[in-house]
Amino acid sequence: MTIKIGQTMPMCEIPATSNLTFSPKAYQGKKLVLYFYPKDSTPGCTVEAGEFRDHIDAFNQANALVVGVSRDNLRSHENFRQKLGLPFELVADTEEKLCTIFNVIKMKNMYGKQVRGVDRSTFLFDSKGVLQKEWRGIKVTGHVAEVLTAAKAMS
Repeated sequence: MTIKIGQTMPMCEIPATSNLTFSPKAYQGKKLVLYFYPKDSTPGCTVEAGEFRDHIDAFNQANALVVGVSRDNLRSHENFRQKLGLPFELVADTEEKLCTIFNVIKMKNMYGKQVRGVDRSTFLFDSKGVLQKEWRGIKVTGHVAEVLTAAKAMS
């Protein structure tokens, strides 16, 4: 099942940083920015995480929680969070449960070889847990500001 605009996220529980478990019901009452990225500590992912970090106060003022998702394990996520001082949690989707729900696994060309990878994507949910907006195949530059604008505009 792939989630679409106007739908709620199916129930799932996936390990996250800070010894937490990501579950959609845990975010009811707040807007949720769920961003998928290819890999911890890579150049584009580091810039993207840093931009979310640098705008976290504005997201908090908009009643929006930011959560990052990749297929990396918890140890990698904890190191990435510590290195960048990320004030939000990262979900270790090692079994690709969320990646499948959001259909973000794509074939990519890496050094001339076809590999399965995460397509950089962001999803914005309202405070009732309904998907309101999605961005797929995004470029990092300017993206976080665009997501923030959408989160602020949502009631």
